[in-house]
Amino acid sequence: MAVMTHEPLSQEEILQEGFLALGVPDGFRAELIEGEIVVTPPPNGHHESCINRIVKQTLRLAAADLDFSGHRGIEIVPPTGPVHKLIPDGTWALSEDDVFPSDEPWMPVHLLVMVAEVTTKRADRDRAAKRRCYAQGAIPLYLLVDRERSQVTLHAEPEGGDYREALTYPFGKPVPLPAPLSFDLDTSGLT
Repeated sequence: MAVMTHEPLSQEEILQEGFLALGVPDGFRAELIEGEIVVTPPPNGHHESCINRIVKQTLRLAAADLDFSGHRGIEIVPPTGPVHKLIPDGTWALSEDDVFPSDEPWMPVHLLVMVAEVTTKRADRDRAAKRRCYAQGAIPLYLLVDRERSQVTLHAEPEGGDYREALTYPFGKPVPLPAPLSFDLDTSGLT
């Protein structure tokens, strides 16, 4: 009888398998961020109101025809380091790229033009770890609505595992969004 030998799984492979087998209650979301499994409860109404205000403006005012998805899983495979599986509060892609109909639970990021997060009780994760993950995925724009600090930060120009540019605006000031969005985001309703 032949004995089959298997290569032992790496720490990252074990983490990936555990993450994919994880069951979470309805409404909760599980993400794999910088080698850590993170489970968060459903967002509150103010959180969803912030995303809703941004979505309405982007779909109505953007220069390009955009598609939006809320809470769609994205997979980021950096050149080095662990794979990230994130579920942004919002993802935008050009409509012509048709990225959302896929049956795959984790979509690739190469066609996305912007992701957005609205901070929760663990705002530091959105400010740092998720920012680095999105930059590693070369997502052109990362919009962070920081409710704790009452400000919006637009991260742009991903390079070397982070964004080279970060412009911060207090709630109430317009945020100029570059092409393909090409409009000023009204932040007055985010308070």
